Amino acid sequence: MMGQIQLFNDVQQSEALAEFFADTSLTAIHSSTLERAFLTAKALQAAQSSFVPLETSPLLREQNFGRGEGQRYDVRKKPRLSFEEHIAQGIFIPPFNRSDRYPGGESLDDVSKRADAIVKDIILPYVKKATREGIQDMHIAFVSHGIFIAELITLLAAQGGSSLRPKQFRGLRNTGWTLVTVKAIRDSEDDGQEVYPPVVQIVQHNSCTHLDTLVRQKGGIGSSAYDPGQKDIRSFMSSSRETRLKEVPLN
Repeated sequence: MMGQIQLFNDVQQSEALAEFFADTSLTAIHSSTLERAFLTAKALQAAQSSFVPLETSPLLREQNFGRGEGQRYDVRKKPRLSFEEHIAQGIFIPPFNRSDRYPGGESLDDVSKRADAIVKDIILPYVKKATREGIQDMHIAFVSHGIFIAELITLLAAQGGSSLRPKQFRGLRNTGWTLVTVKAIRDSEDDGQEVYPPVVQIVQHNSCTHLDTLVRQKGGIGSSAYDPGQKDIRSFMSSSRETRLKEVPLN
């Protein structure tokens, strides 16, 4: 369980991602305060042809696993023991439900509350601004982490009437990106009127096309020399395939 542990950032992958989006004019970048995300956000910012504001927020951090940080899931469940009793015995089994949390950590429901705040306080205001001012192309980049991103995508899709579940968006590869489009129209021409519920589309998910030509060093820790003692970020990540959901309306 990687959670909020500070790991080595893969510099080569971050730079490849930044180069891939260099021709996409970003309006703003929002990043987790964890260094492995922030360094990727800085690479995105540096690759832009003009200055792009970069803001950080602890709301975008990965799920906090508390005492489970750095542990590996133990799938050996003991009969008749509760989740809490397993943890008390040092057996870090996966949570039974979305409300379970490791001591000192967050549940998935807690992560969802943070994601909901990002949708309501940051994303939807951007949508309303673009709609009222007639801005056709507003590109906002969010640099975060796998579990949080799955919750964020699900809640954003729900704004368009979708009933997707977070587990459909789990298993992101390192620097894998998701493209979500959000469109809305004004209720009237009068200032101050709310916009209609947005139309949300997940255009692409867990894409790593920016890594197609990347040649990695042994161990895969960016451009640093190989050190067998390093904790490789890939040891915490699943190797799920890229999933494409092109032109799939969610409302």
